[in-house]
Amino acid sequence: MSVRKRGARVARRRVTAGTAAVVGAALLLTGCGDGGGTASVPEGWGTLETAGLSVGYPKAEGYAEQPAGERAEANAAVALKEEGGIRTGMISVQLDFATGVSDAAGAAAAAGAGIGMNSTRRATEDVRLAGPDDAHEARDARRIDYDFTADGRDDTPNAGTPMTGVLVAGVDAKGVPFVVRLNAVKDTVDAEDLDAFVETITVK
Repeated sequence: MSVRKRGARVARRRVTAGTAAVVGAALLLTGCGDGGGTASVPEGWGTLETAGLSVGYPKAEGYAEQPAGERAEANAAVALKEEGGIRTGMISVQLDFATGVSDAAGAAAAAGAGIGMNSTRRATEDVRLAGPDDAHEARDARRIDYDFTADGRDDTPNAGTPMTGVLVAGVDAKGVPFVVRLNAVKDTVDAEDLDAFVETITVK
């Protein structure tokens, strides 16, 4: 069995007690954003900081921030989970990723267009993020949940491996459109994981 296949198979099987503990902490400690301020990040999580927003990532579950010199130019911040040389999970932040976008609906439409033909949307909903009380509509965002299959490129799992993802798109207080994504091998994250991730986002 190749390293690629072995890494993907391990990733699909990893639903550990540690994951349950981190998710439990997320549900207890993470703010929903309705009250403004800064979202709490659960114990065992790290934080990606950018000019437009911050977002938590499950550091205790093997995600690590990617150095600026290694990430793609389009990404303002990235956290990766790698197993056996395969990227089984990725959290990314893109700022100013689209033109002519002035609200969450427009940002979500632009971000959703980039999901790809091999994906299936499961849900779309409006969300209210944490942030300063005077951020007003900058705290309004749109969430899209989707499934897709890996293409096997750039150290990702074998082509055809089932994947799951969630993106949150909006426009920050300075009018800059943003999109935050979490993509991972399917069954390594569940609905509670995804909710906890979204609830760590704070717009600036």
